[in-house]
Amino acid sequence: MKTSTDHLLSTHVGSLPRSEAVTSGVFAIESGNPIDIDEHRREISSAVVDVVGRKVEAGIDVVSDGEMSKLSYATYIKYRITGFEGDSPRRAPADLEAYPTFMERQAAIGGTPSYTRPQCVGPISVKDMEPCREDTVNFRAAVNRHEPVDAFMNAASPGVIALFQPDAHYGDHEEYLYALANAMQAEYEAIVDAGFVLQLDSPDLGLGRHMMFKGEPDTEYERLAHLHVEALNHAVRNIDADRMRLHICWGNYEGPHTHDAPMAQVLPIALTAKPQALLFEASNPRHAHEWATFVDTEIPDDKILVPGVIDTTTHFVEHPELVAERIERFAGIVGRERVIAGTDCGFSTFAGYAGIDPEIAYAKLTSLAEGARLASDRLW
Repeated sequence: MKTSTDHLLSTHVGSLPRSEAVTSGVFAIESGNPIDIDEHRREISSAVVDVVGRKVEAGIDVVSDGEMSKLSYATYIKYRITGFEGDSPRRAPADLEAYPTFMERQAAIGGTPSYTRPQCVGPISVKDMEPCREDTVNFRAAVNRHEPVDAFMNAASPGVIALFQPDAHYGDHEEYLYALANAMQAEYEAIVDAGFVLQLDSPDLGLGRHMMFKGEPDTEYERLAHLHVEALNHAVRNIDADRMRLHICWGNYEGPHTHDAPMAQVLPIALTAKPQALLFEASNPRHAHEWATFVDTEIPDDKILVPGVIDTTTHFVEHPELVAERIERFAGIVGRERVIAGTDCGFSTFAGYAGIDPEIAYAKLTSLAEGARLASDRLW
């Protein structure tokens, strides 16, 4: 993993808006509708080249494939591991349940995704490695063409898979988690073997508190969250820590977030995960103040912090000076070499999701890169 040496590196969390052609193809596959699969694959390959090029042009140093081939960052696994079918009941976040009129409005305007989320109905094992191979091949071609400083690829953590796809087979949460960990191990190692940094998406550590674990006492949430990290560490036991980054968040949606677990509760758990870099929300109004938590926490010397210095749920384009200010706060805590400037979350967590306008998403990334340059000028 490349780290900041003579200047602050910039990165993002993962997903970017898909084109209409890519979105149509992804949903056709999801619905089982007829599709020219060869043409769809060409669209995906072309889209990956395009998004990598646009990020490099915007000044972003460490890039992903934008998750072009995936319907969502967690449910894509049903094509890659066995045991998942049908749909499952929705578990609304506690903060949206507290404001039902807002939740209804979000659903009416497409602010909440509506697609199947399969549940586990049978034994879990590796099903098909070809989709992962296609992703790495497409991404390698784009990276070779545009030559970013570094490249990462997203994969769902065992915990976030369990968050969105409940167990109806194992009957024991720990057994379910470890079955997921053992099956996902092949994808994790394939991404690293292809030469990319592995990003493990683990919103279950934050979002899970007011969704999967809502109603549980703090002690039970913390016990289960530690269990999620233990399963993740088991899955990546063969991968060096400096080849991995971990993303945590409280849900990439514009909402009240009044039931979010505080960073002071989430951070000690997240720091026990093996990946060297930790990506986290630091810009949204519910958590922007929690940079102070890092002052009061003993951060291991080998950890890299990747704070979100750009919000991903509003169309405000942050001023580069504000971005630089946010970066400098964290550099003052752990040192400039141990900070990479990031985003709070992805810009298109679900294909077709009515989130950030694509052009404004890239404007935000440009501002992120400009802010990192300003901070670099002041810190070096």
